[in-house]
Amino acid sequence: MTAQTRETVQAYHRARFDGDVTAAAAELAGTFTFRSPLIESADTRGHLDGLAAFVGIVTGVDLISELYGETEATLVYDVHTATPVGTQHTAEHFRLRDGKIEAITLIFDATRWHPLMAAVQR
Repeated sequence: MTAQTRETVQAYHRARFDGDVTAAAAELAGTFTFRSPLIESADTRGHLDGLAAFVGIVTGVDLISELYGETEATLVYDVHTATPVGTQHTAEHFRLRDGKIEAITLIFDATRWHPLMAAVQR
């Protein structure tokens, strides 16, 4: 199952950063939750609704580490953005059930994002 976990998480990661909402959604379970320092979502649609805007500010992604288990995975990567934030060091934990991602927890220091988010909301 570790190979399936790897394939699922890698397919989601590629699709998300390519901006392919349909392919990213195909890797998510029917019951899905997402948590990050800035947003939370209790369903697939809420999670993927902002994908296009997010990908629009990403200029590159450097994968640093991949760890896979039977029903979980962790990716560590740098996201390079075309914002004052610059490069965001990120860890992302995935929990899988029946070969689909049922939960994602994104971990990063959101301090530099707060002024940017406030400006966008004005």
